[in-house]
Amino acid sequence: MKFDYIIVGAGLSGCVVAEQLSKSENKKILIVEKRNHIAGNCYDFRDENNILIHKYGPHIFHTNNEKVWNYLSEFTEWEKYQHRVLANIDGILTPVPFNLNSIHKCFPATVAQKLETKLIEKYQYGTKIPILQLKKENDELLKMLADFIYEKVFLNYTVKQWNLKPEELDETVTARIPVFISRDDRYFQDKYQGIPKLGYSKLVEKMIDKPNIHLLLNTDFFAIKNDLQYEKLIFTGKIDEYFAFEFGKLPYRSLLFEFEKFELPNFQKNYQTVAQINYPNEYNFTRITEFIHFFAHQNFHNKTVIAREFPTSYSGNSNEIPYYPIPQKANNELAEKYKNCAKELSDVVFLGRLADYKYYNMDQVVERALELSHFLP
Repeated sequence: MKFDYIIVGAGLSGCVVAEQLSKSENKKILIVEKRNHIAGNCYDFRDENNILIHKYGPHIFHTNNEKVWNYLSEFTEWEKYQHRVLANIDGILTPVPFNLNSIHKCFPATVAQKLETKLIEKYQYGTKIPILQLKKENDELLKMLADFIYEKVFLNYTVKQWNLKPEELDETVTARIPVFISRDDRYFQDKYQGIPKLGYSKLVEKMIDKPNIHLLLNTDFFAIKNDLQYEKLIFTGKIDEYFAFEFGKLPYRSLLFEFEKFELPNFQKNYQTVAQINYPNEYNFTRITEFIHFFAHQNFHNKTVIAREFPTSYSGNSNEIPYYPIPQKANNELAEKYKNCAKELSDVVFLGRLADYKYYNMDQVVERALELSHFLP
């Protein structure tokens, strides 16, 4: 069968484009997905106790983009959820991003008050300061604070996550989790925040439930590429793989998850006090997520599930998943070589975190897919 569009990848990027293109009822669309499910790394499912498990780590949707929020709201109702994260710092559970409350948790009262006053005078209340910027401070007290935060919150966590020190990464990475001159303990401050009430998988399923969208799971695009006929290809996989690694392989980081189920004592509501607790300096995992916090009003009958998250290298084996492009100058330059090749192809469009080799948030993925859709014939 000949298709107007073939979309490689059933994650958010591919499925948003598919949904938009499907509005032209005379267009035939095929989504080819290597895994056995839709929704990409947002994939979730309910276990035997009705707990919604995020298989590939916690995904909390947050955005200031009203257009993106309204678009996704066509396919889901939202559980209004505000994400709060604690980090185990010298045995003290401390809010992150590191903020004024964190300072008062970690330092004696008199020192904490002096630090708070200096930070507000220097940067103003409500501002966010990248840690590498704060480390450039000449003020002795603020430099002490910057060194503390760097050593206790950023350094070892970054090394575990990326196998690199913060200085070795593009500054956009450390800027994602700044020092927040505020008492707002929320991990995100976006206007719109939540989790799909029925899960991301159901959201995506509804999105692509159209007569002219066809789905092929458990299928490697490259294995059937020569048998496909199409007018346009939208590719959301690894851009270097599409070009047969002509200039070399782009590096990625991967993750492994260790899930564990518990039956809680009658007096205990949760395994941990918030959905996510980070372990910057202890153990070889970075964080523990407890999923029942996402739907706190539901009764899970004293059952809970946690996931320990272990960053790991990515070698390209079929059982590994490339989660994160590694933002470094040399890697970005290599990605540009592939992007220049992509510009020469009139019948292929590249889209998504892997195809663009960019560390997108979910709302950025949706926004880019919506924008791209308007330029497709």
